[in-house]
Amino acid sequence: MSNRVLLLIGTRKGLWLAHRHRGDWEVTGPHLPMAEIYAVAADTRGAPRLLVGASSTHFGPSVVTSDDLGATWQEPEVAPIAFPADTGVALERVWQLAPGPADHPEVVHAGGEPSALFRSEDRGRTFQLVRGLWDHPHRERWEPGFGGQAVHTVLANPHDPDRVVVAMSAGGVYRTEDGGDSWQASNRGIKAYFLPDEYPEFGQCVHKIAQHPAEPERFFLQNHHGVYRSDDGAASWRSIADGLPSDFGFPIVTHPHRPDVVFGFPLTADATRYPPGGRCRVYRSEDAGETWTGLSEGLPDRFWSAVMRDALCTDDADPAGVYFGSRSGEVYAGSDDGDRWERIAAHLPDVLSLRAMSW
Repeated sequence: MSNRVLLLIGTRKGLWLAHRHRGDWEVTGPHLPMAEIYAVAADTRGAPRLLVGASSTHFGPSVVTSDDLGATWQEPEVAPIAFPADTGVALERVWQLAPGPADHPEVVHAGGEPSALFRSEDRGRTFQLVRGLWDHPHRERWEPGFGGQAVHTVLANPHDPDRVVVAMSAGGVYRTEDGGDSWQASNRGIKAYFLPDEYPEFGQCVHKIAQHPAEPERFFLQNHHGVYRSDDGAASWRSIADGLPSDFGFPIVTHPHRPDVVFGFPLTADATRYPPGGRCRVYRSEDAGETWTGLSEGLPDRFWSAVMRDALCTDDADPAGVYFGSRSGEVYAGSDDGDRWERIAAHLPDVLSLRAMSW
């Protein structure tokens, strides 16, 4: 694990920050108290900037930033993400904040509820609706998942800024190769057991997808029942769930340096949503999902909570630090690519989002 780490912890009632220095963790907060924090991002392209999607029940959704690692925060007077008036729609929540490619340091994408993609050209100060996705003829037939109808994943190709893949609940995966002017549904091979056609063109309840910058044509996907991999730029998918104790879960992330290494957190389903047998385990594959190993050192049994879609992340150290937060307000840090774990926070509100930066 790197010597210094900053972990952003978004919860249903505010933001906490966990600093690790010389092996010790210090947790501060709440910052932005009582705001729902569904999206956090650490933009390290240049001077570090923290971005937080904060939703107040009184003031609505906004994006708050910090340029001093959380010592102070800047919230614009006018919320930077809003639907144009002609759409007749109001933004309900920001679900994802994703810095763009390294050679386009001003670009930041945001996924929102209802399902929509927004793009910033000034590093998150202002955003514009990506009309190509909003005007897609499928949009009127997208349905909300249990948590809402939202674009919750945005992955920009690190080498081609015109290529972006998004995922939404419940609509499935869509991709563009022309900068967002046109979008294609990309769900071939992903099962939607709850629909009359179990392999529809769109309508899958995708929970999260992940991409490694060194293998941008490969994607990993955690579905509402199903774990998949694509090797052709998200055009088609095949199951990699064999070896997992359950094919249900929410998060999936890749290792920062090893593109064959991927992490997930399986849950029993549909109604219980506990780890199988109450055993808290992060599952790691080192061969792109062909085999899986449950990581247990330092993790508890009799754990009856869940980990949501953006509450699992890695830092960029080598070996990597791996982190997850639970709906019961606990946060764990895993050192040495997740071989060993320690609890670094407890009794927080419901953890919704995590991102880490190391130096």
